[in-house]
Amino acid sequence: MGIFDNMLGSEESLFRDTVALDYDYIPKLIPHRENEQHYIASCIKPLFSKRNGKNLLIYGSSGVGKTVACKHIFQELEEKTDSVIPIYVNCWQKNTTYKIMLELCDQLEYRFTQNKKSNELFKVIKEQLNKKSVVFCFDEIDKAEDLDFLYSILEEIYRKTILMITNHKDWIFNLDSRLKSRLIAETLHFRPYSEAETRDILKQRMQYAFVPGVWQDDAFELVVKKTAELEDIRSGLYLMREAGNLAEDESSKKITIKHVQNAIKKLDDFSIKKSTDLDDELHALLDLIKVNSGLKIGELFTIYQKQGGKSSYKTFQRKIDKLEKGRFVSLEKITGGKEGTTTIVRYSKVKTLSEF
Repeated sequence: MGIFDNMLGSEESLFRDTVALDYDYIPKLIPHRENEQHYIASCIKPLFSKRNGKNLLIYGSSGVGKTVACKHIFQELEEKTDSVIPIYVNCWQKNTTYKIMLELCDQLEYRFTQNKKSNELFKVIKEQLNKKSVVFCFDEIDKAEDLDFLYSILEEIYRKTILMITNHKDWIFNLDSRLKSRLIAETLHFRPYSEAETRDILKQRMQYAFVPGVWQDDAFELVVKKTAELEDIRSGLYLMREAGNLAEDESSKKITIKHVQNAIKKLDDFSIKKSTDLDDELHALLDLIKVNSGLKIGELFTIYQKQGGKSSYKTFQRKIDKLEKGRFVSLEKITGGKEGTTTIVRYSKVKTLSEF
């Protein structure tokens, strides 16, 4: 056997379609979420008879298919009917009532939003949506900083179903009693996938994404095992893509267990969110931290104020906490000294599972 026999040619690739490894990719079939999708569909079904649908809180840990399942249903709605309007909003990106109203206007193709307040925008939204039925999906609903938009929808949109996605079931227990009584939301738990289910899902994506036969069995099984351990399909998609890239870098015609092992070593350096998911204020704050990494939180707040920041110190702290949860920054508490306990804020250079 020649030295170059197992090496890829310059025009060859192990990948067939890398889009299939994107977490937001919606396959034609979503394995092992059939029951959950049927339940969601049953909440929407009354809208077809011009009756109010049921509201639903969808909860479960990250990477268990909550968002993909809802988007798959929305895709079917768009293909099959014009009488029910699906509207999806990510509340991590659009985290205030005003931003959500702008997003709704954008999805309804209403462009005359300049200099209009939230209530003025909602008047336009209401006029359009009340002509038909509507399904709202508010993903990461727990990231919304206020819930005025929810009050408005519940009170003034006639025929609707509201889907709310969160990692935390407890979110709904902390709602204002008036809002909770208006929602009357049912709950749907997305449990973590079993190892067998994880294997099926990753195998499906592998068939879409890679040239047949490039994965060695033990390499793929290691991806399955690690993904099942983390209970997050996104980590498996990352590992598959990264292992494929590592194999191509070596001009290897096979993806081996060594490539997966090296991909796993990189996994801890990746976060779930991407910086483009941040709203404008958080993005500006992240840029400030990037330039001033390693300062105390009080020192950062002083710089923030000098640059025109309007938030109070408590709100500023909450924003820092949100960046830390997304692994955009790291926080180190220092105790003792003249100032007592303080927090050092450092910019994180990690990439994201959505950017691989």
